Amino acid sequence: MAQTELDIGQDLREAIELYFEALYMCDVDLLDRVFHPASSLFDADAGAIFVDPITHYRQTIAERASPASLGQVRQDEILLVDHLSDNAALAKVRLRIHQNVFVDHLCYARSGGCWRIVAKLWHLEGTIKDLPSIDLKS
Repeated sequence: MAQTELDIGQDLREAIELYFEALYMCDVDLLDRVFHPASSLFDADAGAIFVDPITHYRQTIAERASPASLGQVRQDEILLVDHLSDNAALAKVRLRIHQNVFVDHLCYARSGGCWRIVAKLWHLEGTIKDLPSIDLKS
């Protein structure tokens, strides 16, 4: 489903776009705006739960060469948004970072009119080479 077909509020859409831009640019200031300072990231691809506190993830992003700096076209899409309440939502997104394609579940909470990610569960779907049928929006 294309982003324009999803019925989500403009403010949540902007928060999701901020997430995409933060990772594309490897911009920790943008990352700080979209992630709650107490948030953590989770992965279970290896069969065990891996937890990465936002402070560590922020450092990883700061040290990474950004896809933008390498001339990669930004490719990402919002797959689904489910509202738990007026102030809580889950966004399922797909994005490309270098040669990797990730699917993320982003748990957003709104406080003071601002949507922030309070938890992220991510999955490495594959690589661009492994997944030629993926048509990420650019």
